[in-house]
Amino acid sequence: MKWSLAAAMIDARDLCELAQVAEEVGFDSIAMPDSVFYPETVSADYPYSPDGKRMWAPETPMPDPFVAMAAMAAVTERLRFYTNVLKLPLRDPLLTAKQIATMAVMSGNRIAVGVGLSWIPEEFRFTGTQMRTRGARTDEAIEIIRSVCGGGGPQWVEFHGKHHDFDRLMISPAPDLPVPIHVGGHSEAGLRRAARLADGWISVNVGAGELADTIGRLRELRSEYGRAREPFEINASPTGVRDLDEFRVLADIGVTEFRVSPWYLYGTDFTSRTARLDAVRRFAEEFIAERPAG
Repeated sequence: MKWSLAAAMIDARDLCELAQVAEEVGFDSIAMPDSVFYPETVSADYPYSPDGKRMWAPETPMPDPFVAMAAMAAVTERLRFYTNVLKLPLRDPLLTAKQIATMAVMSGNRIAVGVGLSWIPEEFRFTGTQMRTRGARTDEAIEIIRSVCGGGGPQWVEFHGKHHDFDRLMISPAPDLPVPIHVGGHSEAGLRRAARLADGWISVNVGAGELADTIGRLRELRSEYGRAREPFEINASPTGVRDLDEFRVLADIGVTEFRVSPWYLYGTDFTSRTARLDAVRRFAEEFIAERPAG
């Protein structure tokens, strides 16, 4: 089992220390969310709450994930970093690939990217991007990022799609190892995108039963696309799981990395720097220290 620390809604000034402590106590990675801005008025419901309301205040800190990951990578040696998830269709894929490639090289291949679509119409309108084509553009963007960050250093690449089109070019630096690309989301379209194009899948906060059903569906889809024998990561954030044996059951059905926020598990005030670090250390003692060696 691998363990990932979800570092959402944390003061940017506390992230480097948090990363150092996470590495010290045995976490494998840190996940950084993506929220470009907080629209005062949103014309769509939040899909992950019962009443459709957002669960955070407008001033809640949401540091840029790439800037935060680069800063944390600079003060750690082993810890990996990934986005959970990057709202890819809001961004130009070549500029995004340039950023990812540079981070991967400078961190020593400790960067991965999780991608999603975004549910907020205002994010598309205010950034001058199309919501209607977000799925198709994300598919193309994944291919572009993979062509630039697929390992082997700088390569000549070109792409000719419906939404993105460019002739041969080279981006340097570029990583010597492939940057893993994971897809988030529980919709059928999202699961198909993960099964068809990605190196893994990232769940939202979800119960163990729904998680097991989704993993089963991913297996069916990967078989359909002829990818059943390829390595595939399952990064999950199971709700209601509070015992190591329960985590082990989920690992047995396919979860490869668990994403946790220890301060919520222990009822800690996550806005308190000291309490947050204490929760990270306590979780490591109770869960990470108990995993089998190797």
